[in-house]
Amino acid sequence: MELIEVLVGRIGKPHGIRGFVTVEVRTDEPDKRFAEGTVLRTQPPKGSVYAAKRLTVEGARWHGQVLQVAFEEITDRNEAEAARGTLLFADIPAEESPEDPDEYYDHQLIGLTAFDEEGRELGTVKSLVHGGAQDLLTIRTPDRRDALVPFVKALVPVVDLAEKRVVIADRPGLVAPFPESSEDEDEAK
Repeated sequence: MELIEVLVGRIGKPHGIRGFVTVEVRTDEPDKRFAEGTVLRTQPPKGSVYAAKRLTVEGARWHGQVLQVAFEEITDRNEAEAARGTLLFADIPAEESPEDPDEYYDHQLIGLTAFDEEGRELGTVKSLVHGGAQDLLTIRTPDRRDALVPFVKALVPVVDLAEKRVVIADRPGLVAPFPESSEDEDEAK
């Protein structure tokens, strides 16, 4: 069985003195990804002295909208502070899909062909950028430009994994370049 690594969270600030940390959740299945005993691979931020390669979930709890997690390897506030900003990754079976039909793992989207609403090819999904406010699809255009498209239903109304395509409600300057105006052409002459 092939496994794929997916980003599931980012360690935030410490909570208390016993090593609990807040986690900025990057998965729609936090109860599954942060279940007791789950081992997650870590990627500390650049320049960090934090050295743990893996963390084991000891316990998780919700405090309002904030997920707090205890890891076996983080036993005090100093270790929790050192781990701040560390990305957390889980291994999942390649064929697995999120429970929500409108959610996708990065690896499912990368490589899909992007079309506009009229059926014209715009390019290929190269990557996903996980932003604070929203995720962005990186579309590599036929002329080798990278265009960032907010991954929201209004701009990406169709994701068809079976047909390996996404439909983008393209706007001038979003993926396709702004059309040349006749004034620009006159000035160039």
